[in-house]
Amino acid sequence: MTVGAPRFYDEFAEWWPLFSPPVHYVEEAKDLLARLGPLPNPATLLELGSGGGSLAYHLKDRFHMTLTDRSAGMLNVSLAINPECEHLVGDMRSLRLDRKFDVVLVHDAIMYATTPDEVRAALQTAAIHCRADGCVAVLPDHVRETFAPVTDDGGEDAPDGRGFRYLEWCWDPDPSDDTYVVHYAFLMRDAAGEVTMLHDRHVEGLFSLDSWLQWFREAGIPAVASLDPWNRHVFIARPAEVSPR
Repeated sequence: MTVGAPRFYDEFAEWWPLFSPPVHYVEEAKDLLARLGPLPNPATLLELGSGGGSLAYHLKDRFHMTLTDRSAGMLNVSLAINPECEHLVGDMRSLRLDRKFDVVLVHDAIMYATTPDEVRAALQTAAIHCRADGCVAVLPDHVRETFAPVTDDGGEDAPDGRGFRYLEWCWDPDPSDDTYVVHYAFLMRDAAGEVTMLHDRHVEGLFSLDSWLQWFREAGIPAVASLDPWNRHVFIARPAEVSPR
């Protein structure tokens, strides 16, 4: 894992709402909620690597949420749209809150765990913070078996005249290792019409389905994997001593 977060998450975090706003997550949030099963009402949820809070925006009405990320800039973005939620700076590999939650969620931030030890550490953090009758949900963008190169683009405009466009290019330069790369070209137009261009390179982890399931078992939270409507694997895990609801 890169020691520092990619530049976009720190220097340019303020642009996140025009890159990946909450409106993009409506269906994904609905799909996730359906997978969690019966929960207390109200329930508590800890998100590891919550980023700009766009997914959390659609979950906060159902949960008392604690949102954590190692980027203070991204948490500031989230705080603007999720002021009801608790926000804490912390790394998913080492965070220890001395609290337990009904649900522990790790969305696509898990992709920045690029070695088996880092994935194990993140899953251990999730397990430590999960109640005995709770669950852990982990949603990686890719596993080895379903990975395919992809190119994507998008972006939004803001009422103040700012605009944002991006090109995303994702591929695996070395299929023998445990990572792939994502290159982004960002065009950012300020309110005065000046455009800045940024290239950002992200290295992300890529592991087999069997490895994922083994690491969940090692953490004491055996998982069931299923495909979501976007052909991505969703892992729902529960503490080993508790039968699934």
